[in-house]
Amino acid sequence: MFGTVVIGIGIAGSVRIRDLLNSLPSSPAAHLQLLGFVSRRSLGDVHGVKQVDLQEALSSKEVQAAVVSTDNRNHSETVRQFLEAGKHVLVEYPMALSTKAAHELWELAEQKGKVLHVEHIELLTEEYKLLKKEVSGKELVKGTLHFTGVPLDEERSGFPAFSGIARLSWLVDLFGDLTVTSATREQHKEKSYSRMTAHFQTANNRPLTWIEERAPGMKRDKKINFCFKSGCLESLPKAPHAAVGLFMQDLNIFARKLLGQVPKEELAAEKRRILLCLDLAEEIQMHCERPTKIFS
Repeated sequence: MFGTVVIGIGIAGSVRIRDLLNSLPSSPAAHLQLLGFVSRRSLGDVHGVKQVDLQEALSSKEVQAAVVSTDNRNHSETVRQFLEAGKHVLVEYPMALSTKAAHELWELAEQKGKVLHVEHIELLTEEYKLLKKEVSGKELVKGTLHFTGVPLDEERSGFPAFSGIARLSWLVDLFGDLTVTSATREQHKEKSYSRMTAHFQTANNRPLTWIEERAPGMKRDKKINFCFKSGCLESLPKAPHAAVGLFMQDLNIFARKLLGQVPKEELAAEKRRILLCLDLAEEIQMHCERPTKIFS
């Protein structure tokens, strides 16, 4: 059994607590024993789980693992604290808001001999699994992924290329290594409107576009237009709900890593994908924040 604490008690943290309390006895997640949660707010018990002090969680020998569900801006510091304390860590994406911090955290995890697992439930959805099957083996000509949603607090969630890294993970997982060719951002702060557009090339020099658009009242949605030599895919496949919830699936993956049940090759490929996506996100941000040249 791995004594586990949840850090952060927002929507995701509450789901983590629920799932840790309700794992199937035969599942890998059953090896995670929930010992408490950490929150900046004074909440007492939640679902019968006691609130513990951060320093108590860091110093306790009973705590072997932490699930980090805080604001994005706090991810890297919280992960660092628990790794330095010799704990395994599961962190919600993005693991950090800079590539430097991400690479340093991974090095720290390896130095400490601890598991650092980054949640990527977007790759676990039934919708995505069907999409990947449809794309597999086809030769891309060009493609676009367009996400819409309501505004986020960027002070807490980070630049759109980081807060929206789930979409970037789709593109990298589907089409392999990407290179950023250009990126721009349109903002109307008085309307809380934002549209980030990033252009990529695949290893075969095929163009891909990722649009992240947010405004008040805008429906949360993903639209695709992937054209292959064999034809175009213009809508996401309809998929039934999975029998096991996404966060529970993710806990099972984390537990399998703790139990040594995930092949080293799979771990290395996952690490490479995660760090590549963060590298791309930072490059997109740099492109978007470059001052516009004015020609007289």
